[in-house]
Amino acid sequence: MKESKIIIPDCKKFTGYKPCIPGKNCLEECDEKEKIGQKILIINLDAMGDVLMTTAQLKSIKKKYPISTIYWLTRKNAAPLLFYNDYIDRILIWDFESILFLQQINFDVVLNADKSTQSCSLTNSLSSKTKFGFGLNDSGAIIPINESANYNYILGLNDELKFRKNTKTGQEILAETFELDYNRDEYILNLTQEEINFCNEYKKKNHILDNDLVVGFNTGCSELYPNKKMTIEQHVYLIEKLSLYDKIKLILLGGPEDTERNNKIAEFVGDKAILTPTTDGLRKGICYENIADVVITGDTFGMHLAIGLKKYVIAWFGLSCWVEIDLYDRGVKLYQENLFCSPCWKKECSYNLECIKMIDLDRIIDEVLKAKKLLKP
Repeated sequence: MKESKIIIPDCKKFTGYKPCIPGKNCLEECDEKEKIGQKILIINLDAMGDVLMTTAQLKSIKKKYPISTIYWLTRKNAAPLLFYNDYIDRILIWDFESILFLQQINFDVVLNADKSTQSCSLTNSLSSKTKFGFGLNDSGAIIPINESANYNYILGLNDELKFRKNTKTGQEILAETFELDYNRDEYILNLTQEEINFCNEYKKKNHILDNDLVVGFNTGCSELYPNKKMTIEQHVYLIEKLSLYDKIKLILLGGPEDTERNNKIAEFVGDKAILTPTTDGLRKGICYENIADVVITGDTFGMHLAIGLKKYVIAWFGLSCWVEIDLYDRGVKLYQENLFCSPCWKKECSYNLECIKMIDLDRIIDEVLKAKKLLKP
């Protein structure tokens, strides 16, 4: 599409529809201009925890491409995780309108984090000088589109490599895929002042004092991998035991899929644990988890949320790969190192969920008490 003789401003804020500031004339000299620079698209449609983990790449992206505009395409449910992130210029939702829009832009860099046919199909269809990550071949199979993505690609096809030999974290693997410097940067998850105020008010309302250690139980998991959670009985045991200690407050955390489960736990433990709402939306869910100092969790979105909020994390692992998770020296990973069937990434278990039954609950209690000494001496 050819432009008319009008000189279109090189500015991130310019839409061609209306001024970014009322009364400004965008076609005249403007001191509010922000150069577009290199146009970069991140495609990340996979699990919400993966989206949050991918934010750890943003600092390196901006370092490599300092004058740039960063677009991020994700699904509607994950988009709130990216709100208030200063590195991202535009968040786009996976839908027809966004795809049509993206196909009109000549990108400088496309970074596809996902090994899925949807993400790879879109990656193939976009105009970009450089692409990193994954695409499709002419038979419709997912393939790596740059040599540095080969390890990430092979990892998904070789169980021995993924389950036994790999020593790299997910962030390190993705940085390699995108050909970025790996500096062990943290997730980026920002709360507004209003959200911080909400957390403080909720603590006051529930008589949580500043010197209390708040322990959050992320009780559930996504329906995709239902075996990433402890039993209700295991949670009840932990709550009963931890409630005996002075200056420890316990809260139940989760999303809509955990409502029934948390209600059942609450019936058993009564006022020994605070039952936080599970249906107030993602941003409120982030706030409730932010109230905790320590989060006890499986390898789920709630774990990634706790990492992003810089909480002390006590994470147990059964079917998933503990090596790929970085707690950034704030917590402990519990797993059965010699259990032959773990990790497995299976949705159904042939061995009576041994990895869940073997979770050392008393070890979790000991780790909470260690955290109490560390965080609230």
